[in-house]
Formats: sequence, C-alpha cells, structure tokens
Amino acid sequence: MTGRSALILCAACGLLVLAACTEKPQTGGGVRVDAPPYAGTGSNFTQPGWKAGDKAGWEQQLKARQQYGQNEYTRSTR
Repeated sequence: MTGRSALILCAACGLLVLAACTEKPQTGGGVRVDAPPYAGTGSNFTQPGWKAGDKAGWEQQLKARQQYGQNEYTRSTR
C-alpha cells in the first residue's frame, strides 16, 4: 500500500504544481477611465497654478509641449 500512496501523493503534488503555474485569466477590459483627462490626478506632478478641471489651461499646456519638442510622435532620433 505504501507504493500506491506514494504514487498518489506524487500525482497530487504534480497537479498542485501545475495548477500554481497556470496563466491568470485575461478579462480584456483594459483600463477604464470615467473622468476626462483634464480633470487631473490630484498628485504633486501638476504644474504650479493649474487647477484640476481647467480644460482650456490643459489644452494650452499640450500645445506648448508640442511646440517645445516634447511631442513623442515627432521626436527625432539622435
């Protein structure tokens, strides 16, 4: 009986190891953002003087970033 119980124990351990190594299910939902981008994050990384929800100021800052070369789409490789 010890040989059979050892075989069952090894099989159970093998199944446990295989179950632990499986891939987690992917929901495919992505990141959902309910707030508009100009609402802000409330973090310390905002520009001084900018208030969350200021859409005109947010758009102005984006235009300024594009003019000063901080646009990742038009940045040239050096």
